Amino acid sequence: MFSWVRVRFASLPFFSLVFFLCALCASSSQAQSSEQVEVGPPPLHRVDPPAASASPDELERRGDELRVEKNFLDAVDYYQSALKGATSTASLFNKIGICQLMTQRYKEAKKSFERSIKADRQHADAYNNLGVIYYQARSYGAAIRHYEKAIALRDDAASYYSNLGAAYFGKKQFEKAILNYSKAVQLDPDVFERSSHAGVMAQLPSPEDRAHYDYVLAKLYARTGVPERSLHYLKKAMEEGYKGINNVYKDDEFSSLRKDPRFAELMGAKTLAIPN
Repeated sequence: MFSWVRVRFASLPFFSLVFFLCALCASSSQAQSSEQVEVGPPPLHRVDPPAASASPDELERRGDELRVEKNFLDAVDYYQSALKGATSTASLFNKIGICQLMTQRYKEAKKSFERSIKADRQHADAYNNLGVIYYQARSYGAAIRHYEKAIALRDDAASYYSNLGAAYFGKKQFEKAILNYSKAVQLDPDVFERSSHAGVMAQLPSPEDRAHYDYVLAKLYARTGVPERSLHYLKKAMEEGYKGINNVYKDDEFSSLRKDPRFAELMGAKTLAIPN
């Protein structure tokens, strides 16, 4: 393809115009044959491909390292290579699905989680992660069923209860949401802090739902005796214009927090709602 130079041809004498075009064609032809430069897409893979001599365990460990580095495409390559010689494939398919989920390849991730479950019907993480796929598609009923299967297999994972709470929140079944969020916080007080930085966020379509969500978290942290986080989420609920904010003066969960000088300072500041 020629790189045409914008000129006013009408201003050139006829012979000058012919000479100009011939010179331009010659120059372009020479560039094509010897010095043509083409800019291609950036490389998608940034590490060396899996070594043929590496064992399945070595390949899986390298895949884990790449996944921690958020190098998901290369991690998938290593996990898939590990599959060829692995005696157990459920964990590998689950890890492949996580990488696909993190790169928003939801259909591929769904198939990987289903393969993980087929390989091991007791693989709780795969049921939970498959629930995340349905949650992402707003199929909250299907998500709830898979989260409950995961909990039936393993009832000490805070993230399972947190995910189940999020699905009930999506269905606006707030009492069930609060019940499961409470269980999640009991198992791991940091569960919501971690989920706010990675993974699939809670789907809260309206400002009212977001404000209600933050008020619920403030209540949960107040109940479990973590005042700093309770105040943090209480402030967020106020910024988002939670209409029931005055309930903080009568909800039993805030009885201890109301004695904290920082509570009086926050409420006295009358934080204004931030426009959406």
